[in-house]
Amino acid sequence: MWPMEVAVLGQPFCIGMLYDCRSDLLIPGMTLWDCDDLMKDIGERPQASNDFEIVASESIEDKFLTLNVNASLKASFLGGLVQVDGSAKYLNDNKSSRNQTRITMMYKATTDIQKLSVNHLGTTHVVTAILYGAQAFFVLGHEVSEQEDHQDVEGNMKVIIQKIPLLSVESEGSLKMKDKVKASVDEFSCRFYGDFCLPKPPTSFQDAIKVYQSLPGLLGPNGEKAVPMKVWLLPLTCLDSSAAKLICEISIELIQEAQSVLESFRELEMRYNDVLRITTAQEFPQIGKNLKRFKEMCSDFKLKFQQTLAKKLQSIRGGGEEEAELSEVLKNRHSSPFNNKNLREWMDCKEREIYTLMSFTSRMKNTKIISSRNDLYKESLRADHVVCFVFTSLGNDEPYLSALSKYLKGKTNPDLQDPHTHDAEKEQWYASKEVTEANKENKNIKQRFSNALNMFYARFSSFDFSEDISELKQKLRDTQHFIIELSDVKKAFHTVNVNKSQVLIILVAA
Repeated sequence: MWPMEVAVLGQPFCIGMLYDCRSDLLIPGMTLWDCDDLMKDIGERPQASNDFEIVASESIEDKFLTLNVNASLKASFLGGLVQVDGSAKYLNDNKSSRNQTRITMMYKATTDIQKLSVNHLGTTHVVTAILYGAQAFFVLGHEVSEQEDHQDVEGNMKVIIQKIPLLSVESEGSLKMKDKVKASVDEFSCRFYGDFCLPKPPTSFQDAIKVYQSLPGLLGPNGEKAVPMKVWLLPLTCLDSSAAKLICEISIELIQEAQSVLESFRELEMRYNDVLRITTAQEFPQIGKNLKRFKEMCSDFKLKFQQTLAKKLQSIRGGGEEEAELSEVLKNRHSSPFNNKNLREWMDCKEREIYTLMSFTSRMKNTKIISSRNDLYKESLRADHVVCFVFTSLGNDEPYLSALSKYLKGKTNPDLQDPHTHDAEKEQWYASKEVTEANKENKNIKQRFSNALNMFYARFSSFDFSEDISELKQKLRDTQHFIIELSDVKKAFHTVNVNKSQVLIILVAA
């Protein structure tokens, strides 16, 4: 039986250590041999190499390929069975926004290989060979503005990074670059993941280049600071037929499906992070509240999914369950409210809701948006008269969020024959006939505002019949205008007295 090759991913492997492939768990401090005997049987030979590569993809699959992670170890990482360290922390580095453009440069070096000559039980394998070296990832990022094109920015970054091996450092420590290029790279941020001990991690492009050029020397004159990068594992059944063994491997198709589930949640996370950064989402608290609630429930479901995945992987590999059990877990997720279609559609709706609000508020110039009744009260103290436009439906119940909550609490079960589907669009206030028609006609809100003010002025005139309406209008030129979300205002418009000020409430979205 041939030894199995496994990427180390920062785990502390040593020759002769025991390893359980059912859970991808290293058993530290235990060997089958006496330490002195073990050292006699270890052979060593040099295996030096250097490699430089540019990685433009952000997918977890391409990260696995870059780190030479096999399908079985991939599944264990996705299920949380494997904790990574050193350069392998690159696997956990994800974009927080779709507005980011990032390029990663990878440096890899190997020094030597150690092998154990095997001549001659709760684990399945023993470490018989280790390849030593070190690896580093520099994740260079740039926040793309609305005026920039993602592909153009990424293309320019690639061109600059491809020249890195040719760049030289001047005597004062700065890089030799043209002013135009230097201005561009000054906007790059840098994250470092590596197996090297650095006095200070690089945070800029110039820092990254200096560190990159110093990496070969950081391994030591004889490569003594190298770390394990790849190991070869020999099944213990080759030494003793009664030893524990790996009964069943998980099919690549199921691993890819589980990976796709987690990847979809990563994409969702970027989307709601982007939405929460939009000014309109911050100005209307209820939108942010719903998004944060959605984010928390997605995180809870993702964690439970990973925990279930970890248990199933160990059980199936050890022969305790059939692979069909994992397939059932994936089917249940597809038929639950947390299926991709529902999650994406709800996020689509939240984005459209924000665009609708932006459309309304952009037509109401010089109108301040306030976030609470207390703020309205405070603002009313500063003006004789206040006109407040109220969005009344932002606090409406969200049936889909309720469905997600019930599912997490176990109050509903997945039905494979009748998957949970929600018409999220139908549940949104902006999809009502009135709001839709107003947007289609690009109705002038100022006209609605003017009509309401005329009624407002007429009401004021009833308090003092000696004043002419036109004179009253002149006095009210300093009227303050605000926008707020309130869900408990019932009438189409009304006035209320607040500290002798008059506040006119106008509902613009009922």
